[in-house]
Amino acid sequence: MQTMVLDKLESLFEEMIETRRYLHMHPELSHQERETPEFIANKLEAMGVEVRRGVGGNGVVGYIRGGKPGKTIAFRADFDALPIDDKKNVPYKSTVPGVMHACGHDGHTAGLLGFAKAMTAIKEELPGTIVLIHQFGEEAPPGGSRAMIADGCLDGVDLVYGAHVQSNLEHGKVCVRDGFLQASEDTIKIVVRGSGTHGAEPHLGVDPILAASHIMIALQSIVSRNTDPLQELVVTIGKFHAGDADNVIPSEAVLEGTIRVFNPKLRKLASERVTAIAENVARAMGATAEVSIEAGYDSLWNYPEAMDIVRLAAREAIGEDAVVEIQPVMPVEDFAYYTQVVPGAFFFIGAKMADDSLAFPHHHENFDFNEEAMLIAAKVFAATFFEAQK
Repeated sequence: MQTMVLDKLESLFEEMIETRRYLHMHPELSHQERETPEFIANKLEAMGVEVRRGVGGNGVVGYIRGGKPGKTIAFRADFDALPIDDKKNVPYKSTVPGVMHACGHDGHTAGLLGFAKAMTAIKEELPGTIVLIHQFGEEAPPGGSRAMIADGCLDGVDLVYGAHVQSNLEHGKVCVRDGFLQASEDTIKIVVRGSGTHGAEPHLGVDPILAASHIMIALQSIVSRNTDPLQELVVTIGKFHAGDADNVIPSEAVLEGTIRVFNPKLRKLASERVTAIAENVARAMGATAEVSIEAGYDSLWNYPEAMDIVRLAAREAIGEDAVVEIQPVMPVEDFAYYTQVVPGAFFFIGAKMADDSLAFPHHHENFDFNEEAMLIAAKVFAATFFEAQK
């Protein structure tokens, strides 16, 4: 049966490309998706898939109920785009100014729809149930996953899987890891207040730029002196704004940045240290610091048992040499919340363009990926479903 599905997916590849390119030409921003979920729901219903619209907001969930008893396995794809102007010179370039699929979510959606069509064709022979989670809003916290979970998308699910194409990883590889795969994210904002004065008379005021500069330097001690060297942590200040004139000491300086970490205890420590350092360094220099730390996505944990199923499935469907073990990465992903509810795993599909001059990173205005990665993802999903039923 698995061989039949893999062959069917091969025959559906051109349709996946057509779907992906349509979505690429008609992107919608996170939490503003209207046409995309309708397009997805209509596609699923035309296949004969049972569909729930408006799940958690803009989400779509499909159900393929097999004719034989078995486990319920969920597969997730995201479908939101980014506020980036598409600069590629391709026929399927975005038609929406300032909005493009610069992360591969269009490919995730097209691949999952292809998988759905292949599995629906033999649903009477399938064991168990397939749940198709088409998620909105992944790019912008609070994300769509938690809202869809709260609205029941994981009800009755035994295992949940997701995949992400990666334009920087070798094409054709299925990249896996047990445990932590992607970091958590917290956003830092520090407002340092002093007392403005003339630049020629600094003694008459309190310089918030000087205080903020010392805070920024001191924050680096969190990684170098408060963290186990064998634990991953990044504390980065990416924005520093103060003043508007070269001869005026302003009354305020603002620092903004990010905390990326895997371990939840270290995440808590980092937030506490950012606050303590900012407030006390500012105080020592006669200024004040108001610190706000906004929690973003949690770190993503892969269940080893669930990932082992992917390893076996990928070797069967793609080849013995297809599976590659990788190190964790610092970008975030709200798939993290699915595996907090039920066991599951998230993996990467190598999708680097054959021509290096066309290989750009995610969130780049010229981003594109090798479309064969959609077929590989669909095949691994199919093989994972069958392997999980054993």
